[in-house]
Amino acid sequence: MKFKFLLVAFFATLSGFAQKGTVAGMITDKNLNNEVLPFATVLVKGTTNGTNTDENGKYTLTVSEGSHVLVVSFLGYESAEVPFTIAANETKTINLALDMKGVALEDVVIKTEPNRHKETTLLAEQKKAVEIKQTIGAQELSRKGVSDVATAVAKTTGITKQEGSGNIYVRGLGDRYNSTTLNGLPIPSNNPEKKNISLDIFPTDIVELVSIDKVYTGRITGDFAGGNIDIVSKDFKGIGMFRLDIGTGANTNAVSEDHFKLQKGYNVFGFSNPSNPKTIGTYEFKTLTMEERAPFSGSFGVSGGKSFNVGVSGKLSVFATGSFNNEYTSRQHGRVKGGVNGDASLINKDFETYSANGYNTNTTGLANIGYKINSNHKINFNSVFINTSGESNSEYFGYVADLANDRNGLIRRTKYEKNTLSISQLLGEHKFGERIKANWGMARNTIEGDMPDRVTNSFRKTDTGYQIISQSRPDNNRYYQRLTEEENVVNASLSYAFQKNQNEEFKGKLTAGYNGRSKTRTFKATQFNFKTEVPYLTTLVDIDNLDLFYNPENYTNEYFNIFTYSGGVDDPAALTPQRYTGAQYIHGIYLTADYKFSDKLTASLSVRGETIYQKVKWKTQLDPIGAKDVFEKNAFLPNAILKYEVNNKQNLRFGTSKTYTLPQFKERALFVYEEIDEVKVGNPYLYPSDNYNVDIKWELFPKSEEIISVGAFGKYIMNPINEITIASSTNDISFVNTGDKGYVAGIEAEVRKVIGEFSNNKLTAGLNASYMYTTQDLSSEKVQKETKYGVVFTNSKSGFTGASPLLVNADLTLLREWNNKESNIMGTLAYSYFSDRLYSIGTNFRGDVVDKAVGTLDFIFKSKINKNLGLNFSAKNLLNPKIERVQENNNGDVTLLTYTKGISLSLGMNYQF
Repeated sequence: MKFKFLLVAFFATLSGFAQKGTVAGMITDKNLNNEVLPFATVLVKGTTNGTNTDENGKYTLTVSEGSHVLVVSFLGYESAEVPFTIAANETKTINLALDMKGVALEDVVIKTEPNRHKETTLLAEQKKAVEIKQTIGAQELSRKGVSDVATAVAKTTGITKQEGSGNIYVRGLGDRYNSTTLNGLPIPSNNPEKKNISLDIFPTDIVELVSIDKVYTGRITGDFAGGNIDIVSKDFKGIGMFRLDIGTGANTNAVSEDHFKLQKGYNVFGFSNPSNPKTIGTYEFKTLTMEERAPFSGSFGVSGGKSFNVGVSGKLSVFATGSFNNEYTSRQHGRVKGGVNGDASLINKDFETYSANGYNTNTTGLANIGYKINSNHKINFNSVFINTSGESNSEYFGYVADLANDRNGLIRRTKYEKNTLSISQLLGEHKFGERIKANWGMARNTIEGDMPDRVTNSFRKTDTGYQIISQSRPDNNRYYQRLTEEENVVNASLSYAFQKNQNEEFKGKLTAGYNGRSKTRTFKATQFNFKTEVPYLTTLVDIDNLDLFYNPENYTNEYFNIFTYSGGVDDPAALTPQRYTGAQYIHGIYLTADYKFSDKLTASLSVRGETIYQKVKWKTQLDPIGAKDVFEKNAFLPNAILKYEVNNKQNLRFGTSKTYTLPQFKERALFVYEEIDEVKVGNPYLYPSDNYNVDIKWELFPKSEEIISVGAFGKYIMNPINEITIASSTNDISFVNTGDKGYVAGIEAEVRKVIGEFSNNKLTAGLNASYMYTTQDLSSEKVQKETKYGVVFTNSKSGFTGASPLLVNADLTLLREWNNKESNIMGTLAYSYFSDRLYSIGTNFRGDVVDKAVGTLDFIFKSKINKNLGLNFSAKNLLNPKIERVQENNNGDVTLLTYTKGISLSLGMNYQF
């Protein structure tokens, strides 16, 4: 209640400031029926107090009380001077229509490059484009306090982010149905289980805009059903800048803990890379000691850019940015259950207390060099380096079947992960006359994903302390994995414009293009199992200093022995890792025809052909001898988009296409990956899905900053792929084509509106919402026929995993400017909501597992003290809702997982020279 009062008081204070007087108005073109005149200069005579009109020809100036003369000018027009007198706190309106000089307009050529980080510019591009897409730029990201790309795309219509990860769902379709590009070129995944890179590793500091294609076009690889996320990196424009950013923050859950503990020994900057032991004849393992941390985060960033004129018409632009930030996270008030039958009669694990502490780092570097040879030729080089790390300590206390039946079991998992992504891109744009345009790009991407130490320890609590549980070898283990993926990408297109109309504008364009992508992956993993010998099972241990038990001396004295899945110390193959390798090659050519049939109707028709080759080889505990699997696919992918301009502010759009969805390397390799509460295994019999998509959309642009849109979409998916629990002794999860078909249908709506402008204040609001219905057939017979796995689906139909029927995003922003817009303060409230969504499909008479609805509220405050200095504050997850996952059974829901994340607070400062 106090917080709500403070917000009301804050906004009331903003609107209550008294700042001299204000003169405002609109500048129009007298010779063109008073059409608005953007970018005209408005100046108080004899001073440097001036501004430019915006895209709607509007301007606002703050002036001192007294008599002044307003000077309005624009190249090619007669200047105008208007005397006026203004009192304190008065707002005076002065509108002017400028008259053209005796200069032919065609003799005046003004070339500008659009500022694509601005919301108004991106809305103008959306209005003009034939393709159906959504875009969120740097200005909107800053206003909403968004720090990473995953959160950015979750602010757009029909998209939600998976809790605890950077994975997103587009129109209810998850990772396998989406794709990710940087500047139009594909980028690899940093997670062996995922197709797409985790979007939360991309800080918005390096982003100019994020574009989301939810309607397929022929220039995109056909592995598409949900959406393509294109991250456009910053490209410097201007004469020069240098900026410093610093910040600090904390999470309320983390700072409220009496003892915030993580495993000792890792570099705080996230560059530790311990290797797994080279022998098990001696003890060569890293420390297991826990240490307390002060959970206060920090950040630092530096960026700069400069442009240089080269020759008569050339320009060289250089931009670079580097940043480091860390954060502490904490899940509290948690509970976890596993192995619950449909009637809730059996629970294999019931952890009455669950908590998880985390420490994450992100080090990012970006360099962009743009060489504009002349107005017709431009080359860009982009280099991106991102290193992320994550430490975690998760503790589960309670009942473990046959190990801790008295609810006195403790399982602790500590984990360290490090991912290093390197992207190098070279892109070119060329114009040959007024008809021909060529675009090309090539990239070399590498990703190293390491989990150099994941530790699992099992304990039993007694009246005198903790004992190690060691009923089977894997009860206590250390796991090491390494993923290396390399990718080469080539894009090229050539377009030809034809048939001019009476306004000398081309009505049509033909574009032919090629996309090539080759990807190789190597994945290795070794698990060392620590089996405590019987005489020492009752030994009391210090769970925060396990080095007192697991050490070279006790190993030599055989308190415990070490085994891998390949054998023990006497087995020469013991250190041979489980591994799989993957290779994938996709080549595609396309032809697109764009044609404007009339002033209102434009069509874009495209055909694309692709060849796909994928090979996976493995040698694992499930198949020690090893094997391989290959599939090839040829795809013919037509698509069409129609745009009808109802008037100069309204559009109707229609799109239809055919695409496909590929299985991923990890899903097809016969490899086992274990978590505390689930085990996943690959399926070599998995094969692609085919998708048919249709969209229709109406949009209205009342003003340059406003949009109202409503759309509907439908998808028909043949042989959809899902994660399900197969019939096995350990209830493993695998990936299968679960049925013959599935459907997705939904409606989307978006509104961005300027609610009011008064004095130097502007109040704006945004709302987007989507409602979806998903269903798919489930066939146990199909799975058993096509694979070696058995499964019994609880229901004959199901929704799609990850799909929320209802998604809502809303924001309210109040902006106050003064000192000729060099100073301002801005406050934003941003709310997001998703309804219940399916986590996994019920099998073996168990109900579906569902993530319950969650609503989050963020508050962001930014202040520009002057043209150099800025301050910002944010408070995120203010409602601190309980995160809950349930299993829906006939006799009532069973809660499987609960926790809270706490409120995240941050304070930052930036200075631009």
